[in-house]
Amino acid sequence: ILFRAHQNCNEVTNGAMQGSRLYGSLPRKWPIPGVKHIILIASGKGGVGKSTTAVNLAVGLTRLEQHLSVGLLDADVYGPSIPKMMNLSHRPELTKQNKMIPLVNYGIKCMSMGFLVEESSAMVWRGLMVMSAIQKLLRQVDWGVLDVLVVDMPPGTGDTQLTISQQIPVSGIVVVTHV
Repeated sequence: ILFRAHQNCNEVTNGAMQGSRLYGSLPRKWPIPGVKHIILIASGKGGVGKSTTAVNLAVGLTRLEQHLSVGLLDADVYGPSIPKMMNLSHRPELTKQNKMIPLVNYGIKCMSMGFLVEESSAMVWRGLMVMSAIQKLLRQVDWGVLDVLVVDMPPGTGDTQLTISQQIPVSGIVVVTHV
């Protein structure tokens, strides 16, 4: 029985790796080019210090003796706070391949929807618009080579969180709570 379960697991994994969808399998996770590890910073609700934790983790990782190359992705399209916390406000430039070049401060490459929209503009984000923005942040950024990408997730457990966790290979997750 154990051998059969292991064989079924391998069949599902191999099928997903080939891009096919077997019954009951999850969609294939596509790595972000040049990124070795992805750490998600999540929370069940807002206001618990998730963005502060993400920034501190990113800064801390750059200060290790191994001199890790670190990126910080602000996936909170509803209330991006990374631009303010990282003291960045410019619009990203584009490569010849039309990919956004992350802004850099404190040795950390940063990307946020906050760089792409005016801070004072009111936006209503719904369904497909949110998913399109997330795809743009995941797939149209030229990160170069990174040891770690820290992703500041939006609060809660909605479509954005599910999309991100199902589409990219995640090395670890930090869940921030309020006691």
